[in-house]
Amino acid sequence: MKNHLLRHLQVFFYSLGELARAPLTAFMTVAVIGITLALPAALYALLGNLQRVGGGWDEGARISVFLRLGASQTAAQALAGQIRAMPGVADVQYISPAAALKEFKRLSGFGNTLDLLDSNPLPAVLLVRPANHGAGAGAAQKLAQTLGRLPGVALAQFDLEWVRRLDALLRLAQRGVLILALLLGIAVLLVVGNTIRLAILSRRSEIEVIKLIGGTDAFIRRPFLYAGLFQGLFGGLLAWILVAASLALLAGPVRNLAGLYGSDFELAGLGLRAGTILLLGGAALGWSGSRLAVGRHLRAIEPG
Repeated sequence: MKNHLLRHLQVFFYSLGELARAPLTAFMTVAVIGITLALPAALYALLGNLQRVGGGWDEGARISVFLRLGASQTAAQALAGQIRAMPGVADVQYISPAAALKEFKRLSGFGNTLDLLDSNPLPAVLLVRPANHGAGAGAAQKLAQTLGRLPGVALAQFDLEWVRRLDALLRLAQRGVLILALLLGIAVLLVVGNTIRLAILSRRSEIEVIKLIGGTDAFIRRPFLYAGLFQGLFGGLLAWILVAASLALLAGPVRNLAGLYGSDFELAGLGLRAGTILLLGGAALGWSGSRLAVGRHLRAIEPG
C-alpha cells in the first residue's frame, strides 16, 4: 500500500513537472478550458443575482383589501385590527377614501376631471403586508383569498403575476444554462482528449519500450490521467478567477444603478460552494477526457 501511494506521488509531481516544462502549451489548454467553463459559471452567477433582485421585489408586495363603499373609518380601523391579529400578517396600513382619491389624482393626471365629480367614488383600502415571504407567493395568495371573504370586504387583490412571469423566465434560463453547461462540458472532454492524444502520439516510442520491458497499461496510463486532471483543475480555477474579475468590473456600475432606485443591492459572486463545484467539475472533466483518450489510443500501441 505504501509503495502504491509513493508511485502515485511520484507520478503526481512528474505530471506537474511536465506541465511546467511546456508552459505555453499547458497555458493554452488551460485557457481554453477556463474560458469554456467560465461562460456557464458566469451565467449561473448572473441568474443568482437576478433571483435576489426578484426576491426583493417579491418581499415588497402587498395585498390590497378594498372595503365596501360607505364603510366608516371606525369599521375600517376595527377590520384592520382584526386582520393585524391574523397569522401570516406582518403589517396593515389604512388608506382613507380621501387619501386614495388624492393619490389617484396625482398618478392618473385626471385631477381636473375628477374635481367635477359630486362624490368620492373610491373605497377605503387596507394595505396588508404578508409575513414570511420566504414561503412563496402561494401562501400570500391563500391569505388574500381569506381576506376577501371577511365581512365588509369587496375585493382582496394580490397581484404578483409579473413576479411569477419573472420566476418562470428565470427557471427557463436555468434550464438553458444547464444545457449549455452540458454541451460545454463535452467540449472540455474533447479538448482534453485531443491534448492527451497528441501527448500519447509524441511518446509512442517511449510507450512501446515500456511495454517491452513489462510495463502495464495502468502504469503507462497514470501520468496522462494526472495531466488531464491538472488541466481540468487549473481550467476550473481560471474560470473562477475570470468570473470573479468580471463581476468585480461590473460591481461599481451596478451599485450606482441600484443607488438611483434607492436600493443597496450589490452583485454576489459564485461563493465557496459553487466555486468548489467548478473546480471539482473541471478536474473531473479533465480526468474523464484523459481516460477516454488514453483508453482508446493506448490499446493501438503495441511493440512491433
